[in-house]
Amino acid sequence: MKIGILSDIHGNLPALEAVAGRVRHLDQVICLGDVVNYGPWNDECLGLLRGLPGFRMVQGNHEALFLGKTHLDEEIPLVQAFYHSSIQHFTRRDLIENLPESIELHGARFTHTLAGRKIYANTEVEWSGDCFIGHSHQAYCRSQSGFRLVNPGSVGQNRAQIRWAEYAVWDTGSHSVELERIEYPFDRLLAEMRALQYPEECLRYYLSKA
Repeated sequence: MKIGILSDIHGNLPALEAVAGRVRHLDQVICLGDVVNYGPWNDECLGLLRGLPGFRMVQGNHEALFLGKTHLDEEIPLVQAFYHSSIQHFTRRDLIENLPESIELHGARFTHTLAGRKIYANTEVEWSGDCFIGHSHQAYCRSQSGFRLVNPGSVGQNRAQIRWAEYAVWDTGSHSVELERIEYPFDRLLAEMRALQYPEECLRYYLSKA
């Protein structure tokens, strides 16, 4: 069985469409959260995901923010600016309510992150069993005591190179994990944000990663 692992889409429909074209033929697709916020296509991304094979999703911190489970005033000013622009185009609260914090499948755990931390390739962290996480927008596959910790990277907001969407494919038969990436039309995202009058600081943030 081959499973596509996606995370941190952040309302970026062109990036998700590029990745969806790669994972539609797989047996199942799992999203590790943060489909919403930053980009303008929250509803469209949620809708596209629901049409992928065997789709399942866990809650990310930005779903929690959109649901009012966490407080906006605790976020940095840049996140607040993105939130005010992005949430104007969000209507599908029903698609993010009641999401689980984790999924257990084929002996592995799928969750947005561990203990609310941003975990990078060199972060000191303990885990048990194979675990797939997102949140840090950095793709890696680590091993410890025979167990893997995998981050597929970010579909919609790759902080190393924003023009590339990242994801992973896990083969449960061979136990192999492939980290993949694909270029998408980044200029389409910028054009939509400009058309919707996103603040200049938001546009500068994306351009700084290009």
